[in-house]
Amino acid sequence: MPKNSKVVKRELDDDVTESVKDLLSNEDSADDAFKTSELIVDSPEEKDTDVEEGSEVEDERPAWNSKLQYILAQVGFSVGLGNVWRFPYLCQKNGGGAYLLPYLILLMVIGIPLFFLELSVGQRIRRGSIGVWNYISPKLGGIGFASCVVCYFVALYYNVIIGWSLFYFSQSFQQPLPWDQCPLVKNASHTFVEPECEQSSATTYYWYREALNISSSISESGGLNWKMTICLLAAWVMVCLAMIKGIQSSGKIIYFSSLFPYVVLICFLIRAFLLNGSIDGIRHMFTPKLEIMLEPKVWREAATQVFFALGLGFGGVIAFSSYNKRDNNCHFDAVLVSFINFFTSVLATLVVFAVLGFKANVINEKCITQNSEMIMKFLQMGNISQDIIPHHINLSAVTAEDYHLVYDIIQKVKEEEFPALHLNSCQIEEELNKAVQGTGLAFIAFTEAMTHFPASPFWSVMFFLMLVNLGLGSMFGTIEGIVTPIVDTFKVRKEILTVICCLLAFCIGLIFVQRSGNYFVTMFDDYSATLPLLIVVILENIAVCFVYGIDKFMEDLKDMLGFAPSRYYYYMWKYISPLMLLSLLIASVVNMGLSPPGYNAWIEDKASEEFLSYPTWGLVVCVSLVVFAILPVPVVFIVRRFNLIDDSSGNLASVTYKRGRVLKEPVNLEGDDTSLIHGKISSEMASPNFGKNIYRKQSGSPTLDTAPNGRYGIGYLMADIMPDMPESDL
Repeated sequence: MPKNSKVVKRELDDDVTESVKDLLSNEDSADDAFKTSELIVDSPEEKDTDVEEGSEVEDERPAWNSKLQYILAQVGFSVGLGNVWRFPYLCQKNGGGAYLLPYLILLMVIGIPLFFLELSVGQRIRRGSIGVWNYISPKLGGIGFASCVVCYFVALYYNVIIGWSLFYFSQSFQQPLPWDQCPLVKNASHTFVEPECEQSSATTYYWYREALNISSSISESGGLNWKMTICLLAAWVMVCLAMIKGIQSSGKIIYFSSLFPYVVLICFLIRAFLLNGSIDGIRHMFTPKLEIMLEPKVWREAATQVFFALGLGFGGVIAFSSYNKRDNNCHFDAVLVSFINFFTSVLATLVVFAVLGFKANVINEKCITQNSEMIMKFLQMGNISQDIIPHHINLSAVTAEDYHLVYDIIQKVKEEEFPALHLNSCQIEEELNKAVQGTGLAFIAFTEAMTHFPASPFWSVMFFLMLVNLGLGSMFGTIEGIVTPIVDTFKVRKEILTVICCLLAFCIGLIFVQRSGNYFVTMFDDYSATLPLLIVVILENIAVCFVYGIDKFMEDLKDMLGFAPSRYYYYMWKYISPLMLLSLLIASVVNMGLSPPGYNAWIEDKASEEFLSYPTWGLVVCVSLVVFAILPVPVVFIVRRFNLIDDSSGNLASVTYKRGRVLKEPVNLEGDDTSLIHGKISSEMASPNFGKNIYRKQSGSPTLDTAPNGRYGIGYLMADIMPDMPESDL
């Protein structure tokens, strides 16, 4: 329906074709009982009916309470942990501020157009991912099932990260923080520092030994880590309770889970600016390295980040938008959410680099103090002459500038002997250049920085509560991407399905809370989503542009939005985006082939990480993750192509009338030019028609204008097919 239209226009010609509702309203008064009843043929009752604005029949599909709630849900889904610990790492690694340029370009070319595409098909068809792609082409219905499988794989390990955050959150109510100092070990004779901690650091030791109690390889399971098992259970209980009523329950939590991270990030940014060294970190971030920006690897990683930052292909975007009104301006939503996501990543990067700048400054000061003491010892022993030290420099309280001056002098004077002195240059840039991402950033580098904050427990509580909320926001969209399509397709109760889904996920997720569980998280993160999601989104693009038809799709958008979208999207969807996605897929496959499949294992004896290759069974699991995620696409195509499952619905599909309105539309209509309703079984049919040309002209009637959403087309068709059949015989 065109935007802001409140009344359906009717033809004023002599031959006026009436809707089913109008026809029924003109029947004899004896049929009043029929008009208020409903007739169902071969179909369960549809709850999510499609209605015109102003109709007395309300749409029973759940809906968002407000536009703000919907926007916050989409923002909460797209803004996740990757914005905090992946984007800053890529920015640091790929040219600092120069990385923002390729990211923005690819956001415009890949991100916004494809995000707009998913929003529009979900809003128009009002189904989850399975129903949407079944509706467009039954042979491509496997796209929706593949999205559900990938969503489930991601949910399995993503909630483990929320469990880790819950554990650190629970341990943050202590002064000092438990990861502030290395633990002491007592024996019969004396007390000493734990060797594993002394060789690494207090935060590294706490993460690997106290939190994960990690084993030395993926083959060594080591049994369950009971602390993390309890945290994983708590995480799944939170998700289940929030999602048990769908958007009716999660919508109330979204206000907090989506907005709270911004409060924390802004508080951290203000606090970090007041700390010594934060400006050094931000300056390091925004110093562009233009030569790096020209490397193909930078563009590949930027495209991958854009792709996953918006949650494309998961089905959560489609599921959330399916609860919108059909005249909602989803183009505005696509642009708004995409840029909120981008600016959130920049804000998180500012916070991370400001805090890491402070941490680097603290470490640098310790380095200068230790090396100054070494220089004073060399002076006392006569290894270095006192004459070369400038008289104004006091080595017992030396500044960074004075230390670097002394270091340079000693390096020039003791040119041959200098390496034997083992002095460190103590440059703050060296510390900032240590690229850290993922769990290493959140649970090691950031936790170490917070130990130096005044009132460190408060900031630790805020930080890990923020991670929990970021994770929950993404989990809501992920679970919605699983539950909504299944509920729409198989008509099961959402509450029961949600509980079963979460319970099964917790049981499977126990492999991630073994002592070797962190290695399985790495495996799933590397192989369960990247390639399958790229293939899913490529197929989505092909389905809309080349199966359904880009021209017809643009007309549908004009009909739905009330204005014609820019031709920019036409060329992006038809030419640029498919080529870019295909190039990204090829680059990802090549990169995966060149990178040996393996993981970084924590070796207790060395107190350091070491790269290990997956065992044979591990390689089988990696391949299986990719195959199982993509398998629904060819399976559904073959089943539908060769009719391996018999459709016993007959020539006329199930039809449901409710108070004179058509709820279920017929299928297998010979000669109808609307491809979207051709050859569907009743469970696949969505309530609205995606195309416009559903009306069929009656005998001797003038050409009819198409209705905005094809509401009453079936009424006309039935009147044309069975003009002599009494209404009571239907």
